[in-house]
Amino acid sequence: CGDGCLQEGVSGEASSLAGHLGLGKLIVLYDDNKITIDGSTDLSFTEDVGKRYEAYGWQVLTVGDVADGIKDLRTAIEQGKAETGKPTIIKIRTAIGYGSPTKEGKASSHGAPLGPEDLAGAKKFFEFDPTKSFHVDDDVKEFFTKRTAETEAKKEEWEAMYAKYAEANADKAAELKRRFNNELPADALSQLPTFEIGKDKDLASRQFSMQCLNAMAPIMPELIGGSADLTPSNLTALKCSGDFQKGTPAGRYLRFGVREHGMAAICNGLFAYGGFRPFCATFLNFAGYALGSIRLSALS
Repeated sequence: CGDGCLQEGVSGEASSLAGHLGLGKLIVLYDDNKITIDGSTDLSFTEDVGKRYEAYGWQVLTVGDVADGIKDLRTAIEQGKAETGKPTIIKIRTAIGYGSPTKEGKASSHGAPLGPEDLAGAKKFFEFDPTKSFHVDDDVKEFFTKRTAETEAKKEEWEAMYAKYAEANADKAAELKRRFNNELPADALSQLPTFEIGKDKDLASRQFSMQCLNAMAPIMPELIGGSADLTPSNLTALKCSGDFQKGTPAGRYLRFGVREHGMAAICNGLFAYGGFRPFCATFLNFAGYALGSIRLSALS
């Protein structure tokens, strides 16, 4: 992420919740280049990001320079992997437009072409031929061809391992396939409650929602979600499961807190990752806080 990302409210909401939940497998790389489209971050963003993330409950690491190599960055990432009790953010000081003769470190290199002269100057800085465009040197091709073969071999090794697992655990493998294919259990719809107008008692829509959620949850282990601090009103609690908390990671009910935008974004992320069927809830009056993520849900 960059300086702009950490100014957005949704990143604060999600980061606060991640710290509360102690998501120790989460590592965020923060490109701290001190530039936004308007200019220097001194114009609008002068807080101590590291202290803010420490207050969220994160491990905060700093890498001062990556221009001359990424050894320190790799070390920091390994340090982040070693911390399993809390998420990690790594502040990486960079120079936007690095190598450009006149635009390095300036807002003019943010979101706009360098231009022919600066592009040629940057190529000279990196010891490329400034007269060639869309050119890849042979040694670069060789490196990536070799790397592609290595990763393809790892993929084939994993697929062979999974094939053995599926053969030995047919039921579990079939369940995984069902979930990642976004398929409902065969008898899911028959488990839904029914309502006959004029015969059954009229109920609020949230009460019907509660009945549907709790009919599906026992037969859909992938169903996970919660409410933005409105559980008693939205009636979203799952009777078959407790909370997902740092000390109870097997729980399927998420206490999102008053974080509507973060809540909807997290649900989008869970569904995009696959294997989960997320749900979330708030009052219509507060849905405006989450419109960006709601729009993305609709587009997806």
